[in-house]
Amino acid sequence: MKEIALLIYEDTVLSSIAGVLDLFAGTNRILQEAGAPPAFRVTLVSDKGNNPSMHIPGQFISNKNLSEVSNTDLVIAPAFYGDAQQALDKNHALVNWIITMHRRGAEVASLCLGSYFLAEAGLLAGRCCTTHWTAVDDMRRRYPNIDILPDLVVTDEEGIYTSGGAFSSLNLVLYLVEKFCGREVGIVASKMFSIDMDRVNQAHFSMFMGQHQHEDEEIRKAQSYIEEHFHLQISIEEIAERSNMSKRNFIRRFKHATQSTPLEYLQRVKIESAKKALEKSGDNISALMNNVGYNDLKTFRKVFKRITGLTPQDYRKKYCRSLN
Repeated sequence: MKEIALLIYEDTVLSSIAGVLDLFAGTNRILQEAGAPPAFRVTLVSDKGNNPSMHIPGQFISNKNLSEVSNTDLVIAPAFYGDAQQALDKNHALVNWIITMHRRGAEVASLCLGSYFLAEAGLLAGRCCTTHWTAVDDMRRRYPNIDILPDLVVTDEEGIYTSGGAFSSLNLVLYLVEKFCGREVGIVASKMFSIDMDRVNQAHFSMFMGQHQHEDEEIRKAQSYIEEHFHLQISIEEIAERSNMSKRNFIRRFKHATQSTPLEYLQRVKIESAKKALEKSGDNISALMNNVGYNDLKTFRKVFKRITGLTPQDYRKKYCRSLN
């Protein structure tokens, strides 16, 4: 039986607790109905004693304090509400405990923004991880030695697991069920809880909101210019010249400030505008493409799919209400 320590703290996202409990409990029922022993025992672990106060109305009974758990097979760090720095400041004890458990041989997983706890513990250094798409830029600034892959739903690197945003975290729990109990049990669990198996991409959920949290005022002006003129045939050379920089220096400074090249940034702005248009209307794809500054349909489709994981037509089918 796998011993799982599910962390619980004041700002925990409630579904990060309830969803994990439901899915592991459901898997145990599947096994028992097939005549096999249960595979998982989940213990809620807190540093605040029993019945910890939660961020929103609703409470879970904490089974044990940190000091009462000396060993476990798997630690799961759930997501949190609110500011990352505040969550980390309030939960030093949890981070230190994660480090101790990992040194004693435990595997460690994060759900959504729980990736901050693994990063703060140093467990993601030199590794790949994923997280909620809203946290990608901040995590890249805080932890430059981590390879953040925002489009992925699940990562698994030598017993360090991370998952994408919000309810896509359940895909990681389902992945763990399959890993520890086998494909057949994983399939039954996926059907029981109506979770798509093998979903690997969360790119189409992302909304590009710009990357303005930096101190380079000239680059901010360049970003504003891109955001106001993306629908025109503007070039990186033109934007660099407007910024009174050489193209090489402009690209270097832009990437340092935003973690993206100017071309990547321009493409993201264009595609975000295209996504919004696709969500609202059934206009011709070629006309929509022209409206966001592309004049080659093949290039537009290629960039759109690379950024969102879907073709423009598939994105429209998924999100345009007027077509449903």
